[in-house]
Amino acid sequence: MHDQPTQPGIRVSLGELIEMRHRVREVQLFSTPARRSPLIGLHHSKLRGRGVDFDQVRIYQPGDDVRTIDWRVTARTQEPHTKLFHEERERPIYIMVEQSKRLFFGSGLMFKSVLAAQAASLIGWAALGHNDRIGGLVFGDVEHHEIKPRRSKQSLLQLLSRLAKANQALNNDSQGGRDNQGGRDGFGLALRRAREVLRPGSLVVVLCDERTLSDNSEQQLLLLARHTDLLLLPLSDPLDHALPAAGLLRFNERDAQLELDTQDADLRQAYRSLADARQARWQRLAQKLGVPLLALNTQSEMIEQLRQHLNAQRARKTL
Repeated sequence: MHDQPTQPGIRVSLGELIEMRHRVREVQLFSTPARRSPLIGLHHSKLRGRGVDFDQVRIYQPGDDVRTIDWRVTARTQEPHTKLFHEERERPIYIMVEQSKRLFFGSGLMFKSVLAAQAASLIGWAALGHNDRIGGLVFGDVEHHEIKPRRSKQSLLQLLSRLAKANQALNNDSQGGRDNQGGRDGFGLALRRAREVLRPGSLVVVLCDERTLSDNSEQQLLLLARHTDLLLLPLSDPLDHALPAAGLLRFNERDAQLELDTQDADLRQAYRSLADARQARWQRLAQKLGVPLLALNTQSEMIEQLRQHLNAQRARKTL
């Protein structure tokens, strides 16, 4: 397949995803010895003690696991110190990113498919800089492409290459078929695959359309969370949440036609209620699993949204 011409906000190229590495410093996704991220909990494996190597000692900070306090150093210095382990910085990070036809849409700064690709790339570069093993799975309406986690730049570049190709193929009717073809739950199948291949203690980053969550995929997330850590990033567009009063709108897809009277206040309220229910479902799921929920939308700049989420996480930890 030949690359489509770059259209800012509509498609991304591999070069653009590679360039995202220069923006990693703008947001503190993962902790370093000098700076701590509010997502630090994602780097404390539930299986501590199995194959971990001692790395260094540093001053205890709020949020550290009290079980890792080094009592000898604490007694000698009269200041609490905690141990760091290699496992915290060298774990498989598996980035699951959706590139389906439902994402090939946007009324804000970019299409949802572009937002997903950019966020996945940023997280991938941040994880590589953190010395983690990077892999992932790009999934769409019909097929998915998997990259096994490895501690190498080449692994991340393979993932980004697959991601760029999937992104550029979205407007090609010969690629991917109908959205959710034949009732196929691409997200649920991708999650099932992740459960099959990932070892306990992995971190799974999920970037998908807000509307992708179904009964089956929610059950798969619950099962996946039993032995991995999760970071959920559902994606949306302003038009997913509110229908504008734009008069009579006609939609055509193949032989199907649909007319909507957007002046109908009841219709707009029902539309908004469905969107509110989707958001509430994601919030309930994140709370049930005890995992971070960093919802992103196409209306504002992606890195600024991540900063706001992390600031909110930091504020909650200090309460």
